[in-house]
Amino acid sequence: MAPHDQEYPAAAPGPAPTVGFDLDMTLIDSRPGIRAAYEALSAETGVHIDAALTVTRLGPPLEQELAHWFPEKQIPEAAERYRELYPRYAIEPSTAMPNAREAVAAVRAAGGRAVVVTAKHEPNAKLHLEHLGIEPDAVAGWLWAEAKAEALLDFGAGVYVGDHTGDVRGAAAAGALSVAVPTGPCDAEELRRAGADVVLAGGLGEFPGWFAGYCSRR
Repeated sequence: MAPHDQEYPAAAPGPAPTVGFDLDMTLIDSRPGIRAAYEALSAETGVHIDAALTVTRLGPPLEQELAHWFPEKQIPEAAERYRELYPRYAIEPSTAMPNAREAVAAVRAAGGRAVVVTAKHEPNAKLHLEHLGIEPDAVAGWLWAEAKAEALLDFGAGVYVGDHTGDVRGAAAAGALSVAVPTGPCDAEELRRAGADVVLAGGLGEFPGWFAGYCSRR
């Protein structure tokens, strides 16, 4: 049985669902840009940051990463400055993940809505999407793990696609189908253990075919 041919909860009848997508390492490879932004922050503050290490654990909020490098009382100021530096250093080097545009297009072609729900600072998330020509119907930022359910419920998303176990938890909290891609820090087995309903082992390239089948069974 292929990883994405497993059983999953039946969807409600009707038009194609609203699908939520995570951003970092799901729709975009932001590692080069994030590394550059951390290097700029390190140079400006004089605080050592292993930027190569930071990009191996993308997903959680910025403040969690900064806690590895800054004293607690300095984290709010460091986070604010990082977000200010981000547009200058992080947008241009970051690229779309393979088949990201096609995944979003597949939702729209089926009559659904594609939305982005991310832990990233929302204005910076929108800059990435605009720069790369990925055009979701809506974007919600500053939401991590279970907090993503807030936006998923507001958007009426029946499916949430992400690369991290936090995304799996967010989908579950919203009562949405969790579709996972092992393109970030979590491998396929870790995502399955976290409770992902579907794991697309080949990444977003498998999404259009899976989604067409999912919609046909609704």
